[in-house]
Amino acid sequence: MARHFDGNKLVIASHNKGKVREIGELLEPFGVETISAGELDLPEPVEDGLTFIANAEIKALAAAKASGLPALADDSGLEVNALGGEPGIYSARWAGPTKDFNIAMKDVVEKMGDAADRGANFTCALTLAWPDGHMESFEGKVFGTITWPMRGEKGFGYDPIFVPEGFEVTFAEMEPAAKHAMSHRAHAFKQLIDVCFKTN
Repeated sequence: MARHFDGNKLVIASHNKGKVREIGELLEPFGVETISAGELDLPEPVEDGLTFIANAEIKALAAAKASGLPALADDSGLEVNALGGEPGIYSARWAGPTKDFNIAMKDVVEKMGDAADRGANFTCALTLAWPDGHMESFEGKVFGTITWPMRGEKGFGYDPIFVPEGFEVTFAEMEPAAKHAMSHRAHAFKQLIDVCFKTN
């Protein structure tokens, strides 16, 4: 039986300001007050899961237990066909200790070389965890192609090199509302909202 979220305060289990902002905007219509793990100075747990969902669960549970509040974690990344699904769950690590995604994007494109298949997808796993250990997890994907050079200033992470299917602009060139409507995070979020937030 899925558990419904009935509180009014939620910890976003992330120290990534772009991600925290995006999740906060998606939750705004539900009147939920959000606070980030970074603002609470919570330690970042070791993400040693082998899937996006496993890592989201590690982060959400750690934040829920440390804060005593329900916590929502996102684990997401870019999976490139020509690289056998890499960087995948290691997407953030490709950006190095300084979290420089310009380096990571350049690395992706250099490793792809002149591969004919430019296809890629973003995957997002979302886990909502409660301090008692209960968790609800969801996963969403969005498909598209890799482009170079980078384009756009609006997104974060790998957004400037990802053109979603049916569009000619990158995620970083889109208005946030347009990206929110169709991103991997939006697909996972829709499932989360339908199960945990909507009162049926």
